[in-house]
Amino acid sequence: MHDYIIEKNPYLCIMAESNFIDYVKIFCASGHGGAGSMHLHRAKYVPKGGPDGGDGGRGGHIILRANPQFWTLIHLRYRKVVRAENGEPGGAALRKGKNGTDIVLEVPLGVVVKDAETEEVITEIVEPGQEYILCEGGRGGWGNDHFKSPTNQTPRYSQPGEEGVEGWFILELKVLADVGLVGFPNAGKSTLLAAITSAKPKIANYAFTTLEPNLGIVKYYDDRSFVMADIPGIIEGAHEGRGIGTRFLRHIERNSVLLFMVAADEPDVAKAYEILLSELKEYNPELLVKDRVLAVTKTDLIDEKERKKIEKKLPADIPHVFISSVAQTGLNELKEELWKALNK
Repeated sequence: MHDYIIEKNPYLCIMAESNFIDYVKIFCASGHGGAGSMHLHRAKYVPKGGPDGGDGGRGGHIILRANPQFWTLIHLRYRKVVRAENGEPGGAALRKGKNGTDIVLEVPLGVVVKDAETEEVITEIVEPGQEYILCEGGRGGWGNDHFKSPTNQTPRYSQPGEEGVEGWFILELKVLADVGLVGFPNAGKSTLLAAITSAKPKIANYAFTTLEPNLGIVKYYDDRSFVMADIPGIIEGAHEGRGIGTRFLRHIERNSVLLFMVAADEPDVAKAYEILLSELKEYNPELLVKDRVLAVTKTDLIDEKERKKIEKKLPADIPHVFISSVAQTGLNELKEELWKALNK
């Protein structure tokens, strides 16, 4: 997937070196269950004892566990095959075989797990400490002690262990944040994030400066705060794979409020907003249900007359704010609008 994106987008030639990995494909195999024992009790004074074969141990599980300290899947990037331990066979004197050791894969919050063949979503990891058994270990077989009965007092058979589960799985990370920034490249998203949080995203005057989502905490009043995510820029046709394509659109799905950002020097601010909205609709219509706020950025580049001209054409169904991250104007008003949207 990464190679395809880099080939289509020369801006992403450094993506392979990035520490932000949001997509991995891994093969997982749980352990087989141990075989049950077929054993008859024998002792010095018990020449014909009954069955005493123990059960086999369970095969090891492959478990996913949410870890809030993780924010990327880079630790799984080169771990292509994950195999859990097999359970041990049962023994004489009703000794149960040892269970295979489980393997726990820690993942960040927001991971979506899919079957690699069908693309079907298996589960989503969204709560701290949440665990999900991705591949269940095979059950251990019963020893022959389980099969004794009044009519069959010395069964000479036992169960084999159950086979484990294996398959290819896709783990996709969707960034969790309260507010997601949506806009074209160079709309000032990274500049805003740097201005109102302690995050230090890369800022430059060319397209696709941001090649991975950046998170920052916006401090509000009375020790209240919310998390803001700077999503790499969208261009017209992104839902069809143009530009950075759909690679980062999925990160927008997990944001509670969407902050649309359009630069004041756009030829038509209202039209630019409609294009952004259309791209989200084509990608996932459910995104339009989220609360939205529109920020017209770089207002230090226009005068009051031009500002009023822009404001007349803006949509009436969402709140809008004129801001300049460089001149530090309109930022408190923007925080107010975002806080109201988050606490509806």
